[in-house]
Amino acid sequence: MAKKPHIIIFNPDQWRGDVMGHLNNPAAITPNLDKMVEEDGVSFSSAFCQNPVCTPSRCSFMSGWYPHVRGHRTIYHMMQPDEPVLLRTLKQNDYYVWWGGKNDLIPSDANFDEYCDEKYEPENMPRKESNLHFNNTWRGEPDGRNYYSFYAGKIEPFPGDEIFYDKDWAYVYGAIDKIKNAPEDQPLCIYLPLMYPHPPYGVEEPWYSMIDREKIPERVKHPGHWEGKPSMLKGIHERQNMQSWTEEEWIELRATYYGMCARVDHQFGMVMDALKEAGIYDDTAVFFFSDHGDYTGDFSIVEKNQNTFEDPITNVPLIIKPPASYPLNAGICDSLVELIDIPATIEEMVGITPSHTHFGKSLIPLLHDRDKHHRDAVFCEGGRLHGETHCMEANATSHGSKTGLYWPRLDLQTQEGPEHTKAVMCRTKEFKYVSRLYEKDELYDLRNDPNEVNNCIDDPNLTEELMSLKERLLRFYLETSDVVRHELDKRF
Repeated sequence: MAKKPHIIIFNPDQWRGDVMGHLNNPAAITPNLDKMVEEDGVSFSSAFCQNPVCTPSRCSFMSGWYPHVRGHRTIYHMMQPDEPVLLRTLKQNDYYVWWGGKNDLIPSDANFDEYCDEKYEPENMPRKESNLHFNNTWRGEPDGRNYYSFYAGKIEPFPGDEIFYDKDWAYVYGAIDKIKNAPEDQPLCIYLPLMYPHPPYGVEEPWYSMIDREKIPERVKHPGHWEGKPSMLKGIHERQNMQSWTEEEWIELRATYYGMCARVDHQFGMVMDALKEAGIYDDTAVFFFSDHGDYTGDFSIVEKNQNTFEDPITNVPLIIKPPASYPLNAGICDSLVELIDIPATIEEMVGITPSHTHFGKSLIPLLHDRDKHHRDAVFCEGGRLHGETHCMEANATSHGSKTGLYWPRLDLQTQEGPEHTKAVMCRTKEFKYVSRLYEKDELYDLRNDPNEVNNCIDDPNLTEELMSLKERLLRFYLETSDVVRHELDKRF
């Protein structure tokens, strides 16, 4: 049997799919990712997550299940012991699985030994204040225009420290150390779910000053009305209280976010260099992707939301470098793909026959034929039914009062209006359809309105396209409505 490849799963949090230099973003500083795509990897420019919030997305791309298959629709409904998780599958197939970074996948009181050989915690723990969620003096006064902006700006090292040191740096250094001291008799899987560029938007030098503010792409402006758009966006916009921000201030926020991405790219390069120094780069499959994106000022809001599906929060980066022995046509592939395709791809590379039904499709054929058709549509879903109080995320610490950083969104999720309605996106290359239970559906003609500003759901000229998308959505649910155990029960 061929030697199993080492695997690197490099998983930054909340990285928009358009913030990469090789995708012609003039302000993005991502030389390490760009080099990989140029030389020995494929970047999937039309990759989409299956839920635009961390936990549901991670449950999906670690299982190959859409969120509706088993009800993984909130940050408090994580993977259970009887459910498939890629990390555990790899561990059961002789991989040494090293997990360094955030969780948002299994309950905090779960037995991590089932999922990894090492749940890394650094000996040199960073200060708690290095997390801007805790060190939040940047917010200002509660009635101020910055209080819910997530904008912190330039980060300085703590007094007495030469550099700024947080958990992401600690986990990256830990991963590099593990690569240098990898077990010789086992294939290695490094899982690095980092926090950056998740807001608050703040980064240290040199990345803070690295971004040319004049090259920041123009954001999607708020059109001046919310007609045809989800009521959740309107509510968040009103509560975040950023209506008076100048365009210069929005550019500064976006530039800081770009700087956070540049820092992650640098850390990615450090891990790749460690693989090369250890002599195992050519024998390693690398997967770089984010769980979801970020509005970053588009529609004059920040952060993300659980049941809206504009491209800034659903289109994510996905770059795959296969082992050197695989046939490869490096570059950019614009085929529609989903994050649930990742476990199917890894399982094929490793030679695992899945023991459970899942809905991913291996991306290996696209690594050498970037023009190959993969999917005719991609899907993303979220929200809840009226009465599903257990899906409100009401116990989130940021919900209890207006002092919570996430209060503008989370408080709306606890109300029984239309804002937190259950909804699903069906997106093709040319159109995006969103079905909503308690408010108006959405239809966007991406050929003429790529920024999704004008809802065309009532346009009689698009009736045929709308009916086709509704039919496709029905087929999607019919195909993925359940999973049947592969084990058969004894009847007699």
